Amino acid sequence: MHRRIIRWGAIQLVSVFMVMIAIIFLLGEIVTGSAPTAVETLLPDFPVETIQIPVNKDYVVHGWLARGISGHGAILLVHSMRSNRLEMLGRARFLNSQGYHVLMIDLQAHGETPGDRITFGARESVDVAAAVDYLRNTFPHDRIAAIGATLGAAAIVLADPPLRLDAMILESLHPTFAEAVTNRLKLHLGDAGGYLHLLLLPYFSFLLDLQVDQLNPVDRIGNLAIPVLFISGTLDRHTTQSEAKRLYDAAQSPKELWVIEGAGHYNMHSFAGKSYEIRIADFLSTYLQR
Repeated sequence: MHRRIIRWGAIQLVSVFMVMIAIIFLLGEIVTGSAPTAVETLLPDFPVETIQIPVNKDYVVHGWLARGISGHGAILLVHSMRSNRLEMLGRARFLNSQGYHVLMIDLQAHGETPGDRITFGARESVDVAAAVDYLRNTFPHDRIAAIGATLGAAAIVLADPPLRLDAMILESLHPTFAEAVTNRLKLHLGDAGGYLHLLLLPYFSFLLDLQVDQLNPVDRIGNLAIPVLFISGTLDRHTTQSEAKRLYDAAQSPKELWVIEGAGHYNMHSFAGKSYEIRIADFLSTYLQR
């Protein structure tokens, strides 16, 4: 009888372990898998040019460019994870109406830009760097800013070498990759699910062939001598207010932190509306317009 109990217990442990491994593999594929979307046919209701930006002669970044007033400033808009440039249309329409040149892009493995895996800002930062270079070459007399949401914000900060920007706005950015993963596991699987990060992080590292400690914006933000506005929501459970404050504390001045009451993790422009536009317009005019 005693041996049967031991054998039964061992079988249960093996079964639990196998289920956990299966969950890890499934999560790895779901989270890092590409998110292609046909975008070109969904043209916005204001004038844009369809563009393709070569990246290291390996592939091209797809995007839309809306021209503004020469010398007024140019802005790069970078979408969140598993999204595409359509997410940034509201911001683009508003900013272009203010006279800014606006470039919206699809990060690799998103929208119409090719790619096999989402890398949480590591390789996406190469796309952002190519887009910034494109703006500098196209509008050599304009100052340039970038606005990024979640993945887009991480790609802006993780770029190496640092981007040649005159200002940046970072929405719902996490300080460390481990915290971002743990928060999402807890959100979807409960507090106990948070412990899966101990297995999931090494698997991400293997799957993407990179060290996850290279994906920590808080380790890079202090090296960027760029005026920055952080935006966070009081109801954001993906990136908490304390985590946003740590990023703000690590950044160089000039810097601002705007915590939006009642906002979650996504769609800051949609949630805050006119208040968002007033705050963004004020920040950008300070650093882009001579």
